[in-house]
Amino acid sequence: MIFFLGLLICAIALIVIGAVIDGMLYLLSTGVLLLIAAVLYLLVRSVSRSRRRPAH
Repeated sequence: MIFFLGLLICAIALIVIGAVIDGMLYLLSTGVLLLIAAVLYLLVRSVSRSRRRPAH
């Protein structure tokens, strides 16, 4: 969970910096990619956890 939070914080920081500072669109796009990676990580983690539980 700490990895997800770290990715999320970095992504939000890069998006804000890229949006505020003119000419830093590469930071904005990097932040968006990190945000997508964080969401995909959370999705894979939740799917892998749900498969471990036995069906009732």
